[in-house]
Amino acid sequence: MKTQINEKIFYHIYPLGMCNAARKNDFSSPKTNKILELIPQLDRLKNLGINALYIGPLFESTSHGYDTVDYYYIDRRLGNNDDFKLFIEECHKRDICLVVDTVFNHTGRDFFAFKDLQQNGKDSKYLDWYKNIRFDSKSPYGDNFTYEGWAGCMDLVKLNTDNPQVREHLFGAVKKWVEEFHIDGLRMDAADLLTPSFLQALRQFCDSLNPDLWLMGEVVHGDYNNWVNPKALDSVTNYQIYKGLWSSFNSQNMFECAWNLNEQFGPNGKYKILTLYSFLDNHDVNRIASTVSKQEYLFPLYGMLFTIPGIPSIYYGSEFALRGQRNQYDDFQLRPPLPPFINDYQDFSKPWTDSNALEKAIIKFAQIRQKHNALKKGDYHQLAVTNTSLAFKRTFYGEEIIVLINQSDSENIIKVQNQSGKWKDLLNDEYFDGKELEKIKVPSCWLRILIKEF
Repeated sequence: MKTQINEKIFYHIYPLGMCNAARKNDFSSPKTNKILELIPQLDRLKNLGINALYIGPLFESTSHGYDTVDYYYIDRRLGNNDDFKLFIEECHKRDICLVVDTVFNHTGRDFFAFKDLQQNGKDSKYLDWYKNIRFDSKSPYGDNFTYEGWAGCMDLVKLNTDNPQVREHLFGAVKKWVEEFHIDGLRMDAADLLTPSFLQALRQFCDSLNPDLWLMGEVVHGDYNNWVNPKALDSVTNYQIYKGLWSSFNSQNMFECAWNLNEQFGPNGKYKILTLYSFLDNHDVNRIASTVSKQEYLFPLYGMLFTIPGIPSIYYGSEFALRGQRNQYDDFQLRPPLPPFINDYQDFSKPWTDSNALEKAIIKFAQIRQKHNALKKGDYHQLAVTNTSLAFKRTFYGEEIIVLINQSDSENIIKVQNQSGKWKDLLNDEYFDGKELEKIKVPSCWLRILIKEF
């Protein structure tokens, strides 16, 4: 998969939510087969333009999935390992690659090593499996010791990933999922908190199993070059572009997004040789339909997602403009069930329109991207920018594509200088010559994707 990553369009599934799984695991209920309910969605996703899934968390956990209890088994609220193997087979039959979410930075409190630590204290043979264990005070849960939790969340216990036994246990799980289930990649939760030595060891281990296994990390802040390199990860989440996209529209300040794109991917861009993971929303941030100040902005935003540098990803349900916002108690509104369960949650998941216009637009954007290497792996050059418009060119071995974005409430004239030849709008088959590009009209909250024909 790694060698074809520029060809991929991702669909991100949070399965515990999408499958309407129980919110708490009692570890005694019979295993369900809810993961199999995703199989009928695959043909729809294929039609949407999807050829890669990022799914997770999947492994046995206490509640939301990131409090892992067992890395070797699928969460009973989703099914069993045989169910998941069948799901992967159905994905691969449709030429859909599958990337699994992994949580190597921390475990849940029900993980066997932590349970042993609770029982045996200083005598536990798993004492060194966790970071900053101290017996001079009690934890907020009443344990006779304290420990480091992820971002202060004490239900997520920080692993000591430099411990050889911890690595052996985690890498053993990776081996199982790669060799027995034939997954195509791993997404590392909280990758920015994993030590460089762990990431390098993981990279070497994965290369020994399958050199084409793709490794992507969740990184919110920092220089992405610190994580994306031949010794560590293949890609990271591009939060900088995520913020720049929606913020530029809400503030009517396309200079923000233009600056970010140029800094990252322009002629002197610091990430121009990297292939980063691009998105408009995910399981941790508000749904894009709840983020934008005008629903009409969704169309040019998704158009940009498919035409700027990076690997585009759609968060499940957002193709229907589902809404959802975080609250002080949980993230459940970001992670709702989809049909046939969606009718139970109309308060936050009702689409803003009864039509499927956004889904149709995304299908068109995906089709255009898949046909043109300039959009998948071309250079990026900014051509023009105003508060409400942006023009840029993507080029790859003779193929030239110009993208014109208009976020204003009315038709906008965008001026692109010094372009010769004949240009075709791939969205409506309209033709322009180079002179016409000096004063080209773009409809309100829409875009043009122009390819040079001669």
